[in-house]
Amino acid sequence: MKILLTGASGYIGKRLLPVLIENGHEVVCCVRDSKRFHIPDSIHSKIKIIQLDLLDASTLSAIPKDIDAAYYLVHSMASATDYQELEMISAVNFRKAVNKTNAQQVVYLSGIVNESTLSKHLSSRKNVETELSKGKYSLTTLRAGIIVGSGSASFEIMRDLVEKLPIMVAPKWLNTKCQPIGITDVIQFLSKALFNPQTYNRDFDIGGPDILSYKMMLLKLAKIRNLKRFIYIVPVMTPRLSSYWLYFVTSTSYKLATALVSSMKVEVICRNQDLNIILNITPISYEEALKKAFNKIESNAVVSSWKDAFISSNSNFNLSEFLNVPTYGCFKDVRKRKIIDRATCLNNIWRIGGENGWYYGNALWRLRGFLDKIVGGVGLRRGRTSENSLNAGDALDFWRVLYANKEEGRLLLFAEMKLPGEAWLEFKITGDQLIQTATFRPLGVMGRLYWYAVLPFHGFIFKGMIKALTSLKT
Repeated sequence: MKILLTGASGYIGKRLLPVLIENGHEVVCCVRDSKRFHIPDSIHSKIKIIQLDLLDASTLSAIPKDIDAAYYLVHSMASATDYQELEMISAVNFRKAVNKTNAQQVVYLSGIVNESTLSKHLSSRKNVETELSKGKYSLTTLRAGIIVGSGSASFEIMRDLVEKLPIMVAPKWLNTKCQPIGITDVIQFLSKALFNPQTYNRDFDIGGPDILSYKMMLLKLAKIRNLKRFIYIVPVMTPRLSSYWLYFVTSTSYKLATALVSSMKVEVICRNQDLNIILNITPISYEEALKKAFNKIESNAVVSSWKDAFISSNSNFNLSEFLNVPTYGCFKDVRKRKIIDRATCLNNIWRIGGENGWYYGNALWRLRGFLDKIVGGVGLRRGRTSENSLNAGDALDFWRVLYANKEEGRLLLFAEMKLPGEAWLEFKITGDQLIQTATFRPLGVMGRLYWYAVLPFHGFIFKGMIKALTSLKT
């Protein structure tokens, strides 16, 4: 069967794709920017990639008319203040486009919305569901609460809190109960619901066997990590303060933190779990899901991460727009150094950032990340998805990977920190030399003042970094 997969480059889509192919389906992957869609070579010949934007109806003519079903796995949460309006526009455009195809079913992954009073986030999900249900096809809606898996926003935020705070003075919404579900079970439900008539024109809540408060979830995670943690609940922390608390302690953006806090005040517990019987699925426990997630991290096998989505930095652009580094009106710091061994130098470059740090002056990099957080930036906490690999579109601390070609010997990064201008950092091996170039295009007088203020630090940070990158150490 021919399946349309929206959100193919997202956290869920990347994990669902190989399962659909394994089940014998032909998959049409919808992405907004094909340059940041990276999949294993083994499945490349089995898919078709189309570039479109659900907010732009004129691009949806690229959807093939002969699809048999479609997955709706997109959302705009935290990408803009008006994300509710954007999500509705996307849903309307998608419905109209799919109505022109042969699709008999659409599968939509939503959030559990069984409360009478909903957060803006969950209310938007429910509105999207209502809009999608108006189509000529049969709609199957799967509603999930907290999804636990390596790279998921919920998991990474909880991991940040537990691993960084021995003692937490937390808001009262940590007593709110929810029903978490492992990412492997979510993928099972999504794949098995496809073309199952018992799921047509119905909505189902999906969750694991455990009903836990957020506090209990954090303490269980701490136990698995062999960490002793103390959590004290205070009733005086406002939603705004709660959002700031999450923002400063974890890798989330402030807008995403705000959306999450508003949702976490609402209990998300499954009404029933009829779908378990229909699809013959027995979800794993919360602790099992945590262990699976950490096993993936320890074996460097994280398939996808929410941090690689542009919503992790409140950005929304095409990579191609920034691939050509400007020269006019820019300040540059260019350093060249002879390399001892090309392979070792490349490995050093491809391991930069995240837990490995920036090779020189890491304390200053952390300070810069902290200052970025203070003014509403992403800081350094996003880290990196994979320890050894980098692809265009990946988040790398407060940078975004624009271009990464190890064989060519070139890595180009674009700054997503708060700056009075735009910045690029490029590493390029030419012959027996590594050329390291920092480019800054200032915005007005403040941009120029900023460059001269940080110039003394560049002098030894960039000098030390290129020296370390070209050494024989890995």
